[in-house]
Amino acid sequence: MKEFFGKKILKYQDQIFRDLKTLVAIPSVADASAARRPFGERSAEALRWILNRARELGLDTVNVGDYAGHAEYGGGEAVAAVVTHVDVVPAGEGWTGDPYVLEKRGGRLYGRGTADDKGAAVVALYCLKALKDERVKCVRKARAIFGAGEEIASDDLKQYFQREALPELAFTPDAKYGVCNREKGILHVELSAPADGSRLESLHGGTVRNAVAASARAEARCTAEECEALEALSKKMDGKFSFQWSGGVLTAECAGRAAHAMEPQKGRNAAARLVRLFSSCFGGEALGALWSFVDQKIGLELDGSSLGLRREDAVSGPLTVNLGVAEQDNGVCRAVLDIRYPVTADGEEIFERLRAAAGAYGVKARVLAEQKPLFVPEDTPLIRMLKGAYETVTGGRARLYGTGGGTYARSLQNRGVAFGPVFLGEENHLHDADEFIEIEKFMLHAQICLEALFRMATQK
Repeated sequence: MKEFFGKKILKYQDQIFRDLKTLVAIPSVADASAARRPFGERSAEALRWILNRARELGLDTVNVGDYAGHAEYGGGEAVAAVVTHVDVVPAGEGWTGDPYVLEKRGGRLYGRGTADDKGAAVVALYCLKALKDERVKCVRKARAIFGAGEEIASDDLKQYFQREALPELAFTPDAKYGVCNREKGILHVELSAPADGSRLESLHGGTVRNAVAASARAEARCTAEECEALEALSKKMDGKFSFQWSGGVLTAECAGRAAHAMEPQKGRNAAARLVRLFSSCFGGEALGALWSFVDQKIGLELDGSSLGLRREDAVSGPLTVNLGVAEQDNGVCRAVLDIRYPVTADGEEIFERLRAAAGAYGVKARVLAEQKPLFVPEDTPLIRMLKGAYETVTGGRARLYGTGGGTYARSLQNRGVAFGPVFLGEENHLHDADEFIEIEKFMLHAQICLEALFRMATQK
């Protein structure tokens, strides 16, 4: 079998798994509203732990205010970087084991963050270790950059790059193989309206904007007969519902299935289904302005057709709409949409259409965040190096593809793309219960990652 530098990562497998176990045990769910640290104590703890581990391995490190940091090896003015993150989405429900205990079962490692993105972060660290141990001469510094707020679409890398230079060449292993050289634009939009006239007393669905709402719960004042009507309707709908009625107050719950917002078709939105159930029974207007709008103009659609937003291109595919969060409390209704739009589309035009449609219902819309599309042409040195690394390690051909996902590549100003760690056809339960990595494929990724960083750091 052909020899290549990336194989040298295999001798560190046991150390990688030990360190991954420690990192998974830190429940590093980022929280932008935290009083201390930019994303809370746990996110900072994970970042500080991996940087401390890097120092123990003899690497130089920098921590930029607990937003992000890096470990590095080698000389040169320019930087070649692998960019990962150490924060995770909430564990959620439905796990068959403890989400924060790394567990080996049947050739897999289970735990929150194993696939997204702590496994890749630990591999990046040991890529530097391999370069150092082999005393590789670099024309660019080899750097592993670790963010602490990726899952909440924070400004972690923006803050980091205000102090540290942009890499000349970089990739982020936070997607799939082969090379993702184009990423859809992302709009996070908040919709809000008073709860005036709503039959609902409260509503809570979803936990984060970039995932399909896996559960929802609502309370409403209604008669026993209305409760029976809701139960009868629920049996005709696509969803798992449960009901409790006491003293004129109904508590209704819906269980769905979580999925990443870039692929909402893989999930089942519990919040949208619960709103649809109440709307079907009471009528949309009886739910108030926001939930009426959500049901009639979004509903169970994923392509924005009823909003007039449906569009797609040959480069990156169709627009998608996901209802990530739905809340009603203290007389205020709020929903957050995650919209992924094609690289040839205009985010401002999409928002204006949405704002106009919402305004017709008396609903306010505002942009919480936007990430512009990314497109890196095939004929660049970076793409050639990454394709070469993949093909050398696997013997297969590295395809170019686009994604609806939002990765750190967008922060790299066309100097970086998403590359791995998940292989085509591999399913890791990203953002879902029982997240895992397959050990054999994970170590194949480790070899590709090291081979790619070696080439980026040593080739002029």
